Amino acid sequence: MYLIIAEKPSLARNIIQGIARLQKEEMVKKNGYFEGGDYVVTWVFGHLFSLADIEEYSPSKSGRWEMDNLPCFPSEFKFNLKTGADKKVDSGVQKQFNTIKYLCNRKNIDTIVNAGDSDREGEIIVRLCVKHALEGDKKFVRLWLPDQTPETISQGLQEMKDESEYESLANEGYARTFIDWLYGVNLTRYATLKTGKLLRVGRVIVPIVKAIYDRDLAIRNFVPEKYYVISSHEKTNEEFVDLTSKSKFTKDEINNAKELCDKYNSETATVTSVKTKKDVLSPPKLFSLSKLQSYLGKKYKMSMDDSLSTVQKLYEDGYVTYPRTNSEYLATAEQGKIKSIITSVGKMGYPVKFKFAKSIFDDSKIESHSALTPTYKIPDPKALNEREKQVYSTILRRFVAVFCSEDCEIEKSEIKISVGKLEEFILKGTVINVPGWTKFDDYTPKDKILPKLSKGDIVNINFAPQEKETTPPKHYTIETLNNYLKNPFKEDKANADESDDEDYKAIFEGLELGTEATRTGIIENACKSAYIMLKKDSYHILPDGEYLIEALIQLGISMDKYKTSQLGQALKRVYRGECSIFDSVSLAENEIREVFDASKNASIEKDTNIGLFGEVVGKCPLCEKDVVRTKFGYGCVGYKDSSCKFSINKSICSRVISVSNVKMLLATGKTSKIQGFISKNKKQFDAYLKLQDGKVVFDF
Repeated sequence: MYLIIAEKPSLARNIIQGIARLQKEEMVKKNGYFEGGDYVVTWVFGHLFSLADIEEYSPSKSGRWEMDNLPCFPSEFKFNLKTGADKKVDSGVQKQFNTIKYLCNRKNIDTIVNAGDSDREGEIIVRLCVKHALEGDKKFVRLWLPDQTPETISQGLQEMKDESEYESLANEGYARTFIDWLYGVNLTRYATLKTGKLLRVGRVIVPIVKAIYDRDLAIRNFVPEKYYVISSHEKTNEEFVDLTSKSKFTKDEINNAKELCDKYNSETATVTSVKTKKDVLSPPKLFSLSKLQSYLGKKYKMSMDDSLSTVQKLYEDGYVTYPRTNSEYLATAEQGKIKSIITSVGKMGYPVKFKFAKSIFDDSKIESHSALTPTYKIPDPKALNEREKQVYSTILRRFVAVFCSEDCEIEKSEIKISVGKLEEFILKGTVINVPGWTKFDDYTPKDKILPKLSKGDIVNINFAPQEKETTPPKHYTIETLNNYLKNPFKEDKANADESDDEDYKAIFEGLELGTEATRTGIIENACKSAYIMLKKDSYHILPDGEYLIEALIQLGISMDKYKTSQLGQALKRVYRGECSIFDSVSLAENEIREVFDASKNASIEKDTNIGLFGEVVGKCPLCEKDVVRTKFGYGCVGYKDSSCKFSINKSICSRVISVSNVKMLLATGKTSKIQGFISKNKKQFDAYLKLQDGKVVFDF
């Protein structure tokens, strides 16, 4: 008899419908599970287990967070049933786990089925339950579902593989969980104790916030510069012809620009070539999750969290395939399934036909799951809310565009105009003659309609300098942030038609920041933590986000894209069996240990250790009261009752002032020589700090 453990109650209900296709006997509802024929179906509520806190490995003496038990590197990670804010296990969680434990050990159950979501996270959610529940050994198999339609589920039940075949996926899942715990718990506590403000430090959240911080600072500090181009806007054959030279001139080179205009205007501009070519415009690729989220964010201003929760609901209802996919391609083995979907979509009145092409089917660009598509199960539009209609329609219409039986026929034009022998101008244009798939998926031609010119025509010109101004970088949008996170070492795409080989190579090597399965939740956490905000479809840094990044810089915690990507690559090596869980965890431990060692071992001259929040560092030179570490530096305790205003900034002229130097300053009136101050005109200098009339001043 099979015991199927589903990741969620909704999946359990769908599995029961799939079982109904295999056996005549109906399943009977029991207390926490269903039973009937050869199957028992129960469920978890996502994560029933979570990693134990530091105190379980190294108890705190005070009962609060403290430095004495940091860093913590468990020799073996412990999992406990998930607790609430009160640190107690929820009664519903305990009850469901007791049910799973009873069923796992029931004598007539000989095979246990892992029916977690088909990804790393889903793989280990059910494994952990079975590990803690099962007393002894039983056959353990995997139900892998690309969608949740009854047909797919019933087919999946007949094709289940031994759970050992998913060992590499589980290993990566465990390694990812352990590493995220090590970074999150150790560095969050360390940074919080140091600054006195709760700072959420995570392997992925920090580089995401930093990317937005860096971009917003670049915009804030941007100084526009004027420059000149030379261009002509004159009529020929009753139509305007626009020509802009590639030459650019600084604001001080206006005379050079005028001289070049005179040269151009003294020449004859002649049409040297006119080419017109009829072509077929290829449709876009199917959606990965991030590409879908980018599209929905741009068109409907839908946040990543809203789009993911909506597509997840459509998946659980059986209307679309597994959403957390990083691929825009289909597996060649899925041709039969796609043909059945085309049949269903065709019955809706859409002009679709099956096509087999490398731009659609490509096994080399699929890691675990194929692109997002509708299933053969078509929803009743009345049963969907407005947001569900938007998301489902977007996925459906993209599928129709890809498999559209009507080609999009276009006419491409190219006109070459030579101004003497000084410069050749190339004008490009596109006209859609037959819309084809563009009727179902948004498409705007990049090139404008060109003027009607023939080879040999003389073009009227009047070149003149045109003042332009450099523009600041743009805020990250849902689309551009997604592109950055998928491949943080690549510039934004200038041409959407270019090869995506580089992007998929980055994904498979582990260079991406986060994964399709986790990225949305991490960005949402950053928003809830008030580090960033989404305004319309653009991300902006918030004051707490600035504080987070600047505090981590001062603490010497470098959680940039380079280190995060190094760990991502290590996790992929675990997945490929090239290194062990222990190897990848050791890499993270070494990185974390460096942070703590740097704090303990830094020399006085180069010390950036700012001490612990609340630590007494000396006596106030004005009132003799204690000076303590505050959130923003060091200050007299008299600040509380406004009796004394003495303070020292944590950073002076871009240089962190260490606790060692502050203690020396308060004790002797002068620090050691500090290197690396940066002046207002961006010049570096070294100096002592000294006390003068109760104020901190430079001493050269």
